[in-house]
Amino acid sequence: MQALRGITWLLLLQSIGEVISRGLHLPLPGPVVGMLLLLVALRWPLVQESVGAVAAFLLQHLSLLFVPVGVGVMTHLDVLGTYGVRIAVVIVLSTWASLAVTALVLRALLKDDATEEGHG
Repeated sequence: MQALRGITWLLLLQSIGEVISRGLHLPLPGPVVGMLLLLVALRWPLVQESVGAVAAFLLQHLSLLFVPVGVGVMTHLDVLGTYGVRIAVVIVLSTWASLAVTALVLRALLKDDATEEGHG
């Protein structure tokens, strides 16, 4: 029953996020707005417990979520044959770029944290 409440919370917050995103013409997709709402809602124990239960269930069966991706790859093998190298280059470059940005942000945050501790 707890997992059912958790999936209800997730679907409700995603739906609210979709309504907000479309209603306010935000540049963010509805599920992203829903995730931000979930971040705020996770402060309440009722939401934490029920979403935690459904998260544990989903993590136990995470491998099943890769089946649609595998089917999609098999369905579009011709596209991968044509653009596979380009896709691989874009994936590698975007991964490197996101790692670099993450490292720079972490470095800046750690530097700010160290300077605050030094003055305290």
